[in-house]
Amino acid sequence: MLYVNNLHKSYRVGMNNYEVLKGVTFSVSQGEFIAVMGPSGSGKSTLLNCISCYIPFDEGKITLGGQELSDLTEEKLARVRNEKLGFVFQDFMLLDGLTVRENILLPRIIKGRVGKEGESLADQLLKLFSIQHIQDKFPADISGGERQRTAIARALINSPLLILADEPTGNLDSKSSRTVINAFCEARDTLGATVFMVTHDSFSASFCDRVILLADGVVREVLERKSERAKFHDDLLNKIKEMSGDENVGNA
Repeated sequence: MLYVNNLHKSYRVGMNNYEVLKGVTFSVSQGEFIAVMGPSGSGKSTLLNCISCYIPFDEGKITLGGQELSDLTEEKLARVRNEKLGFVFQDFMLLDGLTVRENILLPRIIKGRVGKEGESLADQLLKLFSIQHIQDKFPADISGGERQRTAIARALINSPLLILADEPTGNLDSKSSRTVINAFCEARDTLGATVFMVTHDSFSASFCDRVILLADGVVREVLERKSERAKFHDDLLNKIKEMSGDENVGNA
């Protein structure tokens, strides 16, 4: 469903050229929950920004749902972002003046096509993520975990091909982080959602189907969860420590 092939991206600063992504290749199937982990400066954010069409890449191909992104005009790229991608950010990005329900429906409100289908899907998402009891509250009146679950519901309201999540548990305590990760798992299991998450948190990553380990702009290893989550977490921590030489990586 998502194919990234030989992706290169560099930045020019003054007279110097810094290569951030150095031939990254991987694929994501429909209905997978994938995490990308790696040390700071490994290229995680740049990779996410390339997939989201917010920055151009130098070389390679990104194909989403059979559509290659590199040759699209800015207008068509904007349509891909609006119709085929859903976004979940570390800072929630909810509108304070809208209720939880209105925030979820916002992408459809903007397009002027809420309708019965949109209202029904909003009801389903509110129930799925156990936030129906706060649907008339405002973001300032709910917890961080509830805000992030609201943001996930908003990302799903247009039934996108892919959810891109950028450090979605970065501002949350452990309990709230667990509820957010459970929300992603519910979206995958109930709605068939495909989630691509960048994270520093090995605990959150251990719930994923696969974890892509990125370092120095290249994919070092792809780990597949074939065992109990706790064992996968231990295996993941060991690999990250081995890869980075930093015993604290993955515990952020």
